[in-house]
Amino acid sequence: MRKFKKVLDGLTAGSSSASQQQQQQQHPPGNREPEIQETLQSEHFQLCKGALVSVLADDTLHLWNLRQKRPAILHSLKFCRERVTFCHLPFQSKWLYVGTERGNIHIVNVESFTLSGYVIMWNKAIELSSKSHPGPVVHISDNPMDEGKLLIGFESGTVVLWDLKSKKADYRYTYDEAIHSVAWHHEGKQFICSHSDGTLTIWNVRSPAKPVQTITPHGKQLKDGKKPEPCKPILKVEFKTTRSGEPFIILSGGLSYDTVGRRPCLTVMHGKSTAVLEMDYPIVDFLTLCETPYPNDFQEPYAVVVLLEKDLVLIDLAQNGYPIFENPYPLSIHESPVTCCEYFADCPVDLIPALYSVGARQKRQGYSKKEWPINGGNWGLGAQSYPEIIITGHADGSVKFWDASAITLQVLYKLKTSKVFEKSRNKDDRPNTDIVDEDPYAIQIISWCPESRMLCIAGVSAHVIIYRFSKQEVITEVIPMLEVRLLYEINDVESPESEQPPPLSTPVGGSNPQPIPPQSHPSTSSSSSDGLRDNVPCLKVKNSPLKQSPGYQTELVIQLVWVGGEPPQQITSLAVNSSYGLVVFGNCNGIAMIDYLQKAVLLNLGTIELYGSNDPYRREPRSPRKSRQPSGAGLCDINEGIVVPEDRCKSPTSGSSSPHNSDEEQKVNNFIEKVKTKSRKFSKMVASDIAKMSRKLSLPTDLKPDLDVKDNSFSRSRSSSVTSIDKESREAISALHFCETFTRKADSSPSPSLWVGTTLGTVLVIALNLPPGAEQRLLQPVIVSPSGTILRLKGAVLRMAFLDTTGCLLPPAYEPWKEHNVPEEKDEKEKLKKRRPVSVSPSSSQEISENQYAVICSEKQAKVISLPTQNCAYKQNITETSFVLRGDIVALNNSICLACFCANGHIMTFSLPSLRPLLDVYYLPLTNMRIARTFCFTNNGQALYLVSPTEIQRLTYSQETCENLQEMLGELFTPVETPEAPNRGFFKGLFGGGAQSLDREELFGESSSGKASRSLAQHIPGPGGIEGVKGAASGVVGELARARLALDERGQKLGDLEERTAAMLSSADSFSKHAHEMMLKYKDKKWYQF
Repeated sequence: MRKFKKVLDGLTAGSSSASQQQQQQQHPPGNREPEIQETLQSEHFQLCKGALVSVLADDTLHLWNLRQKRPAILHSLKFCRERVTFCHLPFQSKWLYVGTERGNIHIVNVESFTLSGYVIMWNKAIELSSKSHPGPVVHISDNPMDEGKLLIGFESGTVVLWDLKSKKADYRYTYDEAIHSVAWHHEGKQFICSHSDGTLTIWNVRSPAKPVQTITPHGKQLKDGKKPEPCKPILKVEFKTTRSGEPFIILSGGLSYDTVGRRPCLTVMHGKSTAVLEMDYPIVDFLTLCETPYPNDFQEPYAVVVLLEKDLVLIDLAQNGYPIFENPYPLSIHESPVTCCEYFADCPVDLIPALYSVGARQKRQGYSKKEWPINGGNWGLGAQSYPEIIITGHADGSVKFWDASAITLQVLYKLKTSKVFEKSRNKDDRPNTDIVDEDPYAIQIISWCPESRMLCIAGVSAHVIIYRFSKQEVITEVIPMLEVRLLYEINDVESPESEQPPPLSTPVGGSNPQPIPPQSHPSTSSSSSDGLRDNVPCLKVKNSPLKQSPGYQTELVIQLVWVGGEPPQQITSLAVNSSYGLVVFGNCNGIAMIDYLQKAVLLNLGTIELYGSNDPYRREPRSPRKSRQPSGAGLCDINEGIVVPEDRCKSPTSGSSSPHNSDEEQKVNNFIEKVKTKSRKFSKMVASDIAKMSRKLSLPTDLKPDLDVKDNSFSRSRSSSVTSIDKESREAISALHFCETFTRKADSSPSPSLWVGTTLGTVLVIALNLPPGAEQRLLQPVIVSPSGTILRLKGAVLRMAFLDTTGCLLPPAYEPWKEHNVPEEKDEKEKLKKRRPVSVSPSSSQEISENQYAVICSEKQAKVISLPTQNCAYKQNITETSFVLRGDIVALNNSICLACFCANGHIMTFSLPSLRPLLDVYYLPLTNMRIARTFCFTNNGQALYLVSPTEIQRLTYSQETCENLQEMLGELFTPVETPEAPNRGFFKGLFGGGAQSLDREELFGESSSGKASRSLAQHIPGPGGIEGVKGAASGVVGELARARLALDERGQKLGDLEERTAAMLSSADSFSKHAHEMMLKYKDKKWYQF
């Protein structure tokens, strides 16, 4: 149950030549961990030996060596003629009992992993008078007081006590119901069986006729002495004794059949009390932890380990109510399916303690007061010197922060984004505005600023939520909310301003310092003039006060609304900047910019409108109709062709409002709308259905309703020269980046701006005119003005960044975090001292004569642009036959590089700003959409992705980390002294009443039992020996170990060669001697004498 595989696979530098690429594609990367593809049936540890025996569903047994840092398989044994059904390894024994489907029992020497000639055949174990086969072996165990007595349970209900020395059955116990498990009492005089009808039977060893007691734990006891109603099978039972009280009987299953829909349960019976513990997931297995490992002593159980399908639970048996232990391991990573993932290395040092402090308050009550009872192994010394944080977004709308600095993954804090929305209690109450049937709160994109601790998420229901971090608890009376109407259809004679009526930009619950223009229609209107849903969001925000605990607290909720019966398109890109107080997001319809300090919409444009008159594709509107909106809403003059950007993009707090039409124009518009209504109704229904299906196809794989993953493969071709009208008109926003740089060629100094990348490879710039800091920032409007196209690349734009003339990364401006929920008096004093102007960034300290470099990565190529001249300084075609899934500009060894992961499985890095290839390694082919959705790079040569729904795979492309890899790994095996055996006592020692030992070596060895049949099982030597040495070596020590190993192998080969040469020489001499003797013998004979 490893939920976090912190395995750092070293990637060696490779040439980018075509021949080596082909060779890498033909031969997948080696040196991977041994992966077990078959289902694991059971595991058996050799106590104090550092060995593990695993049994697989394909009838293969593996012997693992746990003494080395990378566990390796030493031996394997493949059964060929019989299916393995049960295994038992006695305490302090090297002989493994293997039960099969045919009812036979074979014995394996664990040290050599060979079969013994001693076999217990089923026909000898059962009575000779029995005419039917007893079924597969379901249980094997030796008597706690006599190792020479073996208890064998068959599925049909027959139990046999076998004498190993005399090779015959002492007793046979028969029951009508099938057996699932058997457990001994520590005195060896009684055992208990669990059956398929939900009953437990307790037997005396010397009374095989009938059970001493029959118990139905969950059965209804009927009157008149009738047999209780049958229940579900009891899959496993354990019988544990205590010195000072009643024994514990612990079992799984056995519930009544009338408990429909009840969750899986573990039942603990102690004396007259019976506790039923419900589990969240089906039970795979459980194991009782006891004070002693010896089976012939009082067990004194103190905890139960329960392995569930998706969790591991430990139950405290020593406390009333049986509370669970708090799990220190990250088994809850897939508590809800992971839909997106981000990785941040080298974070501010105070960030992890801050998240841990607020996350510690979220712990649930009811845990056991004791510490986690399982210990063992040693942590590696490879904790990073810098903090690392992983953020996962989940299908239920939760966001989890994980500390990845050490070898293990620790959860720091959990945020539930769905708390701000009203939840429907059942499906009938669910509003018909949902665009997804399941998981409407699923997280799609996460944008996080570690320095300012601002968090912004985009959900699958076209909603964006902005969070601030606070250590104080607050109660929000009204949740601030904005609704944005982001349209796709535009009209060439209307200004785009007519598509965003001011009422829809009005904040709900916000506190604007200036009065808001009155709205003629509320933003929650549910239908337009033709009866279709219009101006309604997909989710409903709570209108009641919201208690927000310390941690991330809601600053603003933004929702895209339905337009003319069509739901909003999902958000494809997101960015937040704490210094500017802005958040921007885009989809296939356009882009919207929000001032979250003033709670106002600054920009709301279609993608085509960003080009202005310089649209290189010369696109025409898909539909010539005017945009429908409620009559009376603000419309621009019909003759107005172009709106000045400064006027159309001002914040609503500037007090300006668009002019209203006259009554005659409104009547004409209403008449036109009525004429078009009937002809549009059918086409709207069809378009709505198509839109719904397209959204389902765009969902993550885990959220798709019954869609084939192959249909969503990445085999499509991407090119910026696509001429399809639909492709061009549906140009989506794919990348957003705030920065302070040169927006125009004539600029002499950098200024705040937003760079926008599209799916057609176009990069556009929007200039930002920010007011001064402090109080003026909340009073004066932010003015935004699009500046046109900078350049175009092949494929969709994925990532953008900026460098100074020395090649150092210029991070976006940010405002350091400070507590905003402090008393007003302190806040006013701290404002003047700590708050700095929002336009300050590292680039503003540059001289005017210095330039900058813009680094832009697309699906096909990367370019470095010199600013402010906007000339292409460097260009690199990353791939021709595939395309880039993820590209990041990261810091590595005091330098900056571009890291890319392609759909063909290659990881490539390029130097900056020269874009010289540094690394090209075939690592992992794209076999699942999950990999594409979660793969991400970060600083210091680290990357990760979800290798399965429950496991995060971390990798490195840093040579320094590869050299320290062995030291970073922990050790599983810790030598522990075996406890002393229980004291037999004077009288037991005198009269022989203690435990009887058995010399298994003499009984099962080759000298007495002979050799096993070779056709029964095949022995396969594992790579654990030499591979263990190779895996344990790294760095300089590794080179020495490998050199020493090579010398030993060379010396051994030379020795073998010398021996073979001497043998050949001796053989040649012998042959020459015999030939000479033969010649002398027949020298003088004639031919007829032969």
